[in-house]
Amino acid sequence: MAKLVDGYFRLLKALIALCLVLMVALVFGNVVLRYAFNTGLTLSEELSRWLFVYLVFLGAVVAMREHGHLGMDGLVKRLPAAGKKACLVASHLLMLWATWLLLQGSWVQTQINLGTTAPSSGLPVAVVYAVGLVYGVSVGAILLADLWRVLSGAVADDELVMVRESEELEELEQLEASFHPAAAAPREKTA
Repeated sequence: MAKLVDGYFRLLKALIALCLVLMVALVFGNVVLRYAFNTGLTLSEELSRWLFVYLVFLGAVVAMREHGHLGMDGLVKRLPAAGKKACLVASHLLMLWATWLLLQGSWVQTQINLGTTAPSSGLPVAVVYAVGLVYGVSVGAILLADLWRVLSGAVADDELVMVRESEELEELEQLEASFHPAAAAPREKTA
């Protein structure tokens, strides 16, 4: 099962890279065609927008799995383990609710727009909303798995804070710990 999940996220990362490459090619190609040949690709703007939407949603799924989203951890880090656990459960329940709302809305919009075609590409507009379905199912599964790990006690105390307030602050703390491991350890216990 772990191999299947890892393969799924490798596929998502490959799709993100493909979206980025196609976006750059479409936009750059359109600029060259407009300035050099006084022509352009009609569908370049539309498709690059759609690819950007896919890139953002798929990137958010990957970031959710890697716990890479930024959050407010200043207060939560100072709570005892039970408080951290309660905050984590509450935040996961709220995120599940928001994900459900997004999934439900994406489903409705996908159905509504199946018969609507985009002006320049002629593709169904439902293609844009379908990424919300991928996002909702994927993030919902991640949140449920994390919530199960927390409720079953499989999460260690140092994993109870799954977000970080600042990437730079985290790098600074790691750097301080590497220079002064004895001094950094007590601060981490009290924080």
